[in-house]
Amino acid sequence: MMTMMYTILMSSIIPMMMILLSKVISKKMNYDQEKSSPFECGFSPQTHARLPFSIQFFLISMLFLIFDIEIALILPLIPIMKTSNILYWWMSTSMFIMILLSGLYYEWNQGMLKWAM
Repeated sequence: MMTMMYTILMSSIIPMMMILLSKVISKKMNYDQEKSSPFECGFSPQTHARLPFSIQFFLISMLFLIFDIEIALILPLIPIMKTSNILYWWMSTSMFIMILLSGLYYEWNQGMLKWAM
């Protein structure tokens, strides 16, 4: 029990000390208009650096990341199939896929997968 408390205590104290140390020894920077503007080979920028970004690109990238993580969670289920009870494996895999499909159906129903809103 003491080992667990020691681990929790140290895992909270060490990051706090690292953050405090970085705040103390970090170099204070003055940001002005010239330092934060983009540099184009000595010329003044021809366009504004902050162009509008379509939210559909962001939503599609979020969906890609979510399904990528889901695939990473499904892949370990394949080797486990040989060592576990087939009924338990089939039920847990089916439940996981049903949760994924219900999330996809919800996103589709909300119109998140349509490009033009």
